[in-house]
Amino acid sequence: MTRIAVLGSTNMDLVAYVARAPQHGETVTGREFRTVPGGKGANQAIAAARSGAEVTMIGAVGNDDFGTRLRATLDHSGVDTDLLRTVEGPSGTAHIVVDDEGGNAIVVVPGANGTVTALHYDDEAAITGADALLLQLELPMDGVFAGADAARRHGVRTILTPAPVQPLPPELLEATGLLVPNEHEAAALTGIADPHEAVTALLRRVPEVVITLGAAGSMYASRFAEPVTVPAPQVRAVDTTAAGDTFVGALAVALGEGRPMEKAMAWASAAAALSVQRPGASSSMPYRSEIDAEAAAS
Repeated sequence: MTRIAVLGSTNMDLVAYVARAPQHGETVTGREFRTVPGGKGANQAIAAARSGAEVTMIGAVGNDDFGTRLRATLDHSGVDTDLLRTVEGPSGTAHIVVDDEGGNAIVVVPGANGTVTALHYDDEAAITGADALLLQLELPMDGVFAGADAARRHGVRTILTPAPVQPLPPELLEATGLLVPNEHEAAALTGIADPHEAVTALLRRVPEVVITLGAAGSMYASRFAEPVTVPAPQVRAVDTTAAGDTFVGALAVALGEGRPMEKAMAWASAAAALSVQRPGASSSMPYRSEIDAEAAAS
């Protein structure tokens, strides 16, 4: 079984559903509100576990009700939470507005995630024993780099989602094996709007890149191969909040099982297509049997 370590955030998502998102200074009436366990780290951990991997979550929650619920959700999804610390203070939260087109806008308040600035001994041991380490940018950069550096020293593949997008230190990029931005993040990192041109710029910094393109699928390029685009199943999106995290979690599992990159991307796209047809983050993520069925039908 593929073993995945995830060093990342856990947040309680506070989600408001609206016909359209408010403009600056405007108030709109929503039709529904939900609290859904999420956070990019927890989302990727759950996605990977439901896709069939053995997953260890490294991070922190607060000693509040949200923290208890976040841990329970990970446990219920089969994620090992022994290395998920409980710290004094509030858990992280994400304040999300979802419109009728399935688009979203998100404000993240780090809370307990902000305390993860270094690895503990057991954290490094879990990374050493993994087939891949999944990283995102909702933890302090010191903590993210500590994980990437440990993975590099032990020959573990690092898969980095550069979100929320921000300038990436050269030392982090040097320790990254596969970078997985969406097209907007790729543009922000390079200053180049066209993802086909942006990927060339990104390959100067990392050896492999997958850019997710929403309904258009995903594009892969490496320093040793020409770019290739893999289409996504065509579905009607209800909520795209966790699409990218679902894709990354499933992709890591598929690669860990030895699938060629294009087939791994197609399988991950099937997982993401299922997730966008359901509301919420972790609650929308499909199980392996569902992904297999969707991929076979695509």
